[in-house]
Amino acid sequence: MTAPSSSLSPRDQIEQLQALLAATRAERDSVHAELITTRTRLQVAELRIEKLEYLRRKHLEAKYGASSERLSDVQLQLLELEPGVHRQEAQAEAGRGELPGETPETDPSQRKRRAHPGRQTLAAHLPRQEKIIPASAEQQSCGRCGGPTAVIGYVESEQLEVIPARHFVTVVKREKRACPGCPQAGVTTAPAPERIVEKSLLSDAALVDLLVAKYCDHLPLYRQSLMLGREAGVDISRATLDGLVMKVGEMLRPLTAAMRREILASGYVQADETPVPVQLGTKPGKHAQAFLWQYGSPGGATVFDYRGGRGREGPRQFLGDYAGLLQTDGYAAYGGCGGVGLLHAACWAHARRKFIEALKLNRRDADALRLVAPINRLFAIDRQAREEGLDLEARHALRQRKSAPVLAELHADLLASARQLLPASATGRAVAYTLGLWDKLTLFLSQPRLELSNNLAENSMRPIAVGRKNWIHLGSAQAGPRVAAILSVIESCRRLGLPPRAYLAAILPGLANRSHRQLDSLTPAAWAAAHTSPPTSTM
Repeated sequence: MTAPSSSLSPRDQIEQLQALLAATRAERDSVHAELITTRTRLQVAELRIEKLEYLRRKHLEAKYGASSERLSDVQLQLLELEPGVHRQEAQAEAGRGELPGETPETDPSQRKRRAHPGRQTLAAHLPRQEKIIPASAEQQSCGRCGGPTAVIGYVESEQLEVIPARHFVTVVKREKRACPGCPQAGVTTAPAPERIVEKSLLSDAALVDLLVAKYCDHLPLYRQSLMLGREAGVDISRATLDGLVMKVGEMLRPLTAAMRREILASGYVQADETPVPVQLGTKPGKHAQAFLWQYGSPGGATVFDYRGGRGREGPRQFLGDYAGLLQTDGYAAYGGCGGVGLLHAACWAHARRKFIEALKLNRRDADALRLVAPINRLFAIDRQAREEGLDLEARHALRQRKSAPVLAELHADLLASARQLLPASATGRAVAYTLGLWDKLTLFLSQPRLELSNNLAENSMRPIAVGRKNWIHLGSAQAGPRVAAILSVIESCRRLGLPPRAYLAAILPGLANRSHRQLDSLTPAAWAAAHTSPPTSTM
C-alpha cells in the first residue's frame, strides 16, 4: 500500500485514498471470513473426532465387553438398588472398577458393613449320612495307665457329597389277563402309565434331565449325546434328542398361552427383546436374525415370544387390547401397542446408562457427572423403601415427598443442558433421550406399582445370552416357538423360586391330554401357589 502522490490534485488524492481504504476493508473481510471458515472446520473436525471415538468405544464394548468389561461401582450399585439382582451375582461377574459419578449415598464404602456370616452351613433339608472315623490304636489306650479310653463325643464336620449318575434300563411289564374258563371274554391289559413322550427311549426322568441340562445349564444336545456314550455306552444321536425336545416344546405351547393370559391379567407388564440366530436353510452356513420378545410381570412368570423380526407386529399381537401398565426401554416398536387405556412407562436404568456411557468416553465430563447424581438419588429413595419394608402406599408417599423434588430439579437442569450441549455429543444424546421420554419416565409418581426400571426383564434375558454362546443358533424357524415355550417355563421357574426339575416332572406327563381350562392351574405361578404351604402361626 502506497501513499497518494503529491503531484495529484487534492480530489484525485481523496479518490485514491478511498480506493486504498476500500481495498484494505476487502482484504480484512476476506481474512475474517477465512478465519471464521477455519474455526468452523475445526469445530466440525472436533465433533467428528468425538463421534468417532464414541463409536469406537461402543464397538469395543460390543465386541469385547462380555469377556473383558469390568463393571464399575456405579453400575454395580445400580444392580444392588434394583429388585431381582443379587449383590453376590453382580460381584461374581465383574471386579470392582472405579468410575466418576458416585455419591456418598450410593457409594458402598459409605454404608454399614455387614458382619461376616462365618462358616457356611449346608442346607438342613439335605439327607445326612454319618461316617464315623475311629481313633487310632494308640489313641484307644491311655498313654498314662495303659487302660482303654472311652468315646466321650465327636468332632463333626460336613461336606456336600454327590453320587454320580447311574444309568440303567427300566423294563415295564404290563399284565395281560384272561379267564381260563371264558375264552370268548378276550384278553385285558393293564393300562399304560401316562408318559411325556409315548414310546420314547428316554424315561420321563431322563427326558426332564435332558431339558434341564440344556435350558438351565446350557449344555448343548451334542455334548449330552457324547456324555451318554461315554458314561453309559448308549448311542443316542443328537437328532433323536432334538426330536424329543421339540415334542416337549410343542406340548408346552398351550401352557405358555395360559401364562400369557395370566401375565396380561396382572395389569403390569415389563417387556424386552433380544436377537437369536436361526437357520433358515436358504443359504448354507448363513444365519438369519430372529428375536425373542420377553414379557413378564414383576413377582410373577414370564413368557418368551418368538418372532422373525423386530417390528411392531410382535408386541401388537402379544399385547392385543391390554390396557394396564407396560414398561419398556425407549424402543419405538412398543409405541401404539395395546388397548386404549394402556399406560406406557419408560426405564430409568436405560436413561442412566446413557450418562454412564458418556462418562466412559470422558471420565471428566462435568455435565454427565452432575446429571447422573439425581438419578442415583431416585434409586436410593426406592432402596430406602425396600429396606424399610414399606408397602406400595407408603412407598408412593415417600416418592411424593422425596422423588418429586429431585425430578423437578433434574428436569430444569436437563432443559438448561440441552441448550448448551452439542446435540451430537454423548452427553447431549443422553439429555435428548431422557427429555424425549420424560412423561414416561415420571409416570411412576402417579402409579404406585411401577418400578423405576425394567431390570427384572433384562435379568430374564441373561440365560438367553449365556445359552446363545453354547447352542449357537436355532435349527429352524419352526423350532423358534417351541424353544421359546421351554425357555418361558424354565425362566418362570427361576423367577418364582421353583425347582424346574420337580415342576416339569409333575406337569409334563399327560400334558397333551389336558384341556385349556386345566392348563390355567398348571402354570408355574398357579402350581407354585398350590404347592407352597402357608406359614404356620407361632401364636
